Amino acid sequence: MKMKLRKFLLLFLPLTFVAPILLCTDTLQFYFPSSTSRNEFVEDVSAFELSVPLKEPLRTSYTRASSGEITRITRQLTEDSAEDETEKSTLSHGSNKQSLDGNAIRQVIDNVHETQVVTGKGTSDKIKSRENEEIHSLHSDGTTEKSLERKEMKHLKGPREKVNTETVKQNERTVLPDARLRLLKDQLMQGRIYLSLPATRNNAQFIKELRLRIKEVRRTIGDSTNDSELPKNAHEKLKAMEQTLLKGKQIQNDCAAMIKRLRAMLHLSEEQLRVQKKQALFLTHLTAKTTPKGLHCLPLRLSSEYFLLNSSQMHFPDKEILDDPKLYHYALFSDNILAAAVVVNSTITHAEDPSKHVFHIVTDRLNYAAMNMWFIANPPSKATIQVQNVEEFTWFNSSYSPILRQLGSSSTNYYFKGRHAESDSGLRYRNPKYLSIMNHLRFYLPQIFPKLDKVLFLDDDIVVQKDLTGLWSTDLKGKVIGVVETCGESFHRFDRYLNFSNPIISKSFDPRACGWAFGMNIVDLNEWRKQNITDVYHKWQNLNRDRLLWKLGTLPPGLITFQNHTHALERSWHILGLGYNPNIPQKDIERAAVIHYNGNLKPWLEIAIPKFRNYWAKFVDYDQLYLRECNITP
Repeated sequence: MKMKLRKFLLLFLPLTFVAPILLCTDTLQFYFPSSTSRNEFVEDVSAFELSVPLKEPLRTSYTRASSGEITRITRQLTEDSAEDETEKSTLSHGSNKQSLDGNAIRQVIDNVHETQVVTGKGTSDKIKSRENEEIHSLHSDGTTEKSLERKEMKHLKGPREKVNTETVKQNERTVLPDARLRLLKDQLMQGRIYLSLPATRNNAQFIKELRLRIKEVRRTIGDSTNDSELPKNAHEKLKAMEQTLLKGKQIQNDCAAMIKRLRAMLHLSEEQLRVQKKQALFLTHLTAKTTPKGLHCLPLRLSSEYFLLNSSQMHFPDKEILDDPKLYHYALFSDNILAAAVVVNSTITHAEDPSKHVFHIVTDRLNYAAMNMWFIANPPSKATIQVQNVEEFTWFNSSYSPILRQLGSSSTNYYFKGRHAESDSGLRYRNPKYLSIMNHLRFYLPQIFPKLDKVLFLDDDIVVQKDLTGLWSTDLKGKVIGVVETCGESFHRFDRYLNFSNPIISKSFDPRACGWAFGMNIVDLNEWRKQNITDVYHKWQNLNRDRLLWKLGTLPPGLITFQNHTHALERSWHILGLGYNPNIPQKDIERAAVIHYNGNLKPWLEIAIPKFRNYWAKFVDYDQLYLRECNITP
């Protein structure tokens, strides 16, 4: 009996040695081709790494790895096992692979321990929590671990390298232009704050160093407007200032005090900006209504030359065609000789047949001789010129024109003194151009040109860039005046110019009605006479004798007088805003037939917008004798 028991035990003895080897190697794959157990083993290892706190193994060296690296290695192990299965490797090859896999799995486990040892238990808990959250978010759609693992194996080779590359590219795209200059300016602001805080102000050594750094940074910035203009040592100064600011941060770490000081600085800056804007606006209006020295000299010089001429030289030729309705007639009312010259020169330059163009210029008594002398000395090519003196219009008197009565009354002193100036303190309404009768002559075109059928009205602050003869053939469809509407901008509507709190205005007009522009207008004088437009103008001027409907100016009464009598022209005929808006697109300017410098920044003034000035200046001959004598230069 004992011998039988001994033989039975001897038969099972080899199994006690072989079984552990078979369980710990890939030999089982030879007998059981399914990879289910293999995958479950790897997945269990991954779950083990993320959820079970591990104790430090008894090893003498560790390889530090991040949580992302752990996940990457685990995925690589799964990928390796899949490759082994498809290749149906031999037992010996599987044994070698087993040793590699064993080392890799051990490395993963060791790396988790290493992370815990180096960063401490708190950091390890954070890593595990973050990994668990990632797993939960990935599996929230019901995807199994196996399918997720297979999907990720195809797309996540070398994820670290891809992420790093994309991060670098994104950082390159988000770098602000002139970043170094901006940073230097920010450092100056931080330095000013530290100079004003009590905690840092009491540290004499720090304050001395900070003031030195501020001085260096200011010298470095200088007049630079971009990084390329900064000196070579800008980086060194930036780093030095950065170190000093770090010292200040260590001395003063009270965020509430910093915020309070920043708010105070912001409030002060806004107040300074408001004051400077107000001063700039005042100086702009002052400059706009002041005649430059050269333009004051020019009419004096021309007038003296005019009175030296004999009587036969004081007249223009071709008087017989001044009333020919078959020609192209222009109405220009101006006391600015150089501006009138540019209007005539630019129009003639682009005219197909200058001999058919007639310019009727009306000016005041002071500039009548000078205006005549200019065009006598500089006759336009084949075009006809007529210069008239407004004082010679005997019909134009205060008994006929309400605006003359208003301008001649003592109430107009409200612009300059007394209690009226306080109630109407808008600077733009103190400009003398609103008091000039030259601006109001546009409402008397049929009286000035009794024999003409059509006339093109031009302001003296425009430049013509194309042939305008097509306007005379434009069908106005029974309307009196052709205009370019300006209601594309919200502030160019009736409520911008009229007082809709007054019932007379509110009952008669729509506050959102589209405005339009004086400056380039084709006028049907026959239709004007038929519809008694001048009487309509007089009616509204009489209603506005107390300036309750609108303030002085020509556009508000124009909008009222020509209400329902305007024909809209193509916008490209007339572009406005070159005297106040620097953002007009260049393509709009270049395709426009007429560009208009409406606003205070006239092209003959030094305050003109520089990029728009050349459109006007190219029609001025600065080599002309009178301009050189008056020192008028580009």
